[in-house]
Amino acid sequence: MKRKVWAGAAAALVGVLALSACGGGEDASSGPVSLRMTIWSANEAHLALFNEIAEAYIAAHPNVESITFDPIPFETYTTALTTQIAGGNAPDLAWIFESSAPDFVTSGALVPLSGKLSSVDGYEYDDLAEAPLSLWQHDGELYAYPFSTSPFGVFVNNDLLAAAGQPTAAELVAAGEWTWERVIEAAAAVHAATGKAGLVIRDFDYRNWDNLSTFFGGWGARAWSEDGSQCGFTAPEMVQAMTTLHEAIFDKQALPGPGTNADFFAGEAAMTVTQISRASLLEDNFAWDLVPLPAGPAGEYAVIGQAGLGVLRQSDHADVAVDFLAFFTNPENSAKLAQFFPPPRQSLLTAQTLAKTNPKLTPEQLQSVVIDGISTGVVKPSHAGAAEIAQEVRAALDPLWTPDADVAAVLADVCERIQPLLAD
Repeated sequence: MKRKVWAGAAAALVGVLALSACGGGEDASSGPVSLRMTIWSANEAHLALFNEIAEAYIAAHPNVESITFDPIPFETYTTALTTQIAGGNAPDLAWIFESSAPDFVTSGALVPLSGKLSSVDGYEYDDLAEAPLSLWQHDGELYAYPFSTSPFGVFVNNDLLAAAGQPTAAELVAAGEWTWERVIEAAAAVHAATGKAGLVIRDFDYRNWDNLSTFFGGWGARAWSEDGSQCGFTAPEMVQAMTTLHEAIFDKQALPGPGTNADFFAGEAAMTVTQISRASLLEDNFAWDLVPLPAGPAGEYAVIGQAGLGVLRQSDHADVAVDFLAFFTNPENSAKLAQFFPPPRQSLLTAQTLAKTNPKLTPEQLQSVVIDGISTGVVKPSHAGAAEIAQEVRAALDPLWTPDADVAAVLADVCERIQPLLAD
């Protein structure tokens, strides 16, 4: 019964978005305007920067009274946003997950942006790289601006590695030993020696399975084929990757098991897979480093997470919201945002430029993780009907998170559940 409820709620996403495309509000930009943008970060440093940009916009636009940033928890973000849209309480602007991009972009729920952005004086629309835009375009029109194109890397607590008699991350990289096999070995050693977690795949929490693409990508595994039509969970590469992960969790205790939380930035784990936006959480209370994802049996690779910023057609102030989006993402503000969210602007995607707004990260770290990652990385899994697919994958993977799980059988069940959805 629970599965049916989840599936029904997830399947409603496309219908809600299609309905919102027909129910746009009339622009009331001539009167007092208040804008609201939903986001999934409540980080104080992020909010301080957003408010700084908003205050500058308000100062230049007397008809805009306020711009509010509305944080929604990461885990429930898309569901909450869809509920707001369905209830006629849509925000004016919204962050959008890369996994939900196909649904939002093709539904008509978002206001087209290409014409406005390309016509704003000084916006430098031609500076936007084509590759980061592709997920957010439909029939040649841009429907959301990819304000963050951020590769995943590994933050490392070298103090915990040393406590377990392990080399630093830099030493492993220099020796050509920065591999998943060696990382799992070091993570297990840390847990055995200190009792703390070895490795955490941040925001996975045994629920958000798509973050595991940062792991199984090392085996050349994919959730589905490139054209999205065929399930990839039963491929030999995926079975090998997930078997390795299962053993790392339950046999080697290299990763904390289900129900156990460990915060790397509080010193509770030796390594965490995440993006540079998390660097703001570092307090220099231990010796740390940032390095690329470890190589897997398929060699070196990179995985990118994207976030798009769009204007909802339901907004009563869509024209003003688009204008604020153009201001929020102009060259000057993009340079400020780059300290947390790598932009699609080619002029800003250099290690030297990013280092100016990322004082905690060295040019070498930015080059190896961000610049090189963007040039070679694969975007996290996305597909039309992503919400329903995600719920089915999550439900099907639940039996995997037990010590005696039959990995191959669980993955076969994943494909049995999602193949009809992929083929739709």
